[in-house]
Amino acid sequence: MPQDHTGQRIPSVTFKTRRNHEWVDVTTDEVFAGKTVVVFSLPGAFTPTCSSSHVPRYNQMVPFFKAHGVDEVCCVSVNDTFVMNEWQTALKAPDVRFLPDGNGEFTEGMGMLVDKANLGFGKRSWRYSMLVRDGIIEKMFIEPEVEGDPYEVSDADTMLNYLAPNAPKPADVTVFTRPGCPFCVKAKEMLKQAGMDFEELLLNRDYTEQTLRAVAGAKSVPQVFVNGRLIGGSDDLAAWLEARTDA
Repeated sequence: MPQDHTGQRIPSVTFKTRRNHEWVDVTTDEVFAGKTVVVFSLPGAFTPTCSSSHVPRYNQMVPFFKAHGVDEVCCVSVNDTFVMNEWQTALKAPDVRFLPDGNGEFTEGMGMLVDKANLGFGKRSWRYSMLVRDGIIEKMFIEPEVEGDPYEVSDADTMLNYLAPNAPKPADVTVFTRPGCPFCVKAKEMLKQAGMDFEELLLNRDYTEQTLRAVAGAKSVPQVFVNGRLIGGSDDLAAWLEARTDA
């Protein structure tokens, strides 16, 4: 049964990590002592919700956490360091620190080690997040004990809402481009200057013109989307950025 350890000190363990083909022991004191750390823990590397939602959103929001006093954001899973390192690379999540809890010692100390033998996982972590200040747990968000893999309260947005209720959230921006397009370069540069992170989709690698027509009703690029809204091409983007009230 998952346990809430709010107000308690985190377990003292050593994470066995691998860096540049060498073993490096990382203690909890190194990670947490004198720091404010956001931790989120999940059932396993390369699993669906963890890969598609949990890690990517935390990685996207690291600068926002740091703007509100967080020194580091860490992901913990009962997996070995080789798996965790490959997972971090595959997800392109360099801003999150991946901590391998291969033996489940940290997770057990947190009261979050659960039996997932029915899935062939053995002992794994329940999904949760927490805010830790100088090794003391200030707040925990623990997923409800229901069937399946609940993902309701341990997300990055819930944590940021706790830290800074009125803080702006990062915009979700996607740019449809094609190689050699000068207007695409212009649009991307404008977004960078505005401090807006974005995903780029390249023609004939990530999408076809059929997809562009289907989602944007257009044949030309770039096509910029912000929070589900079609902004348009580079001139449309320039006008939208100029008119923004949250700049």
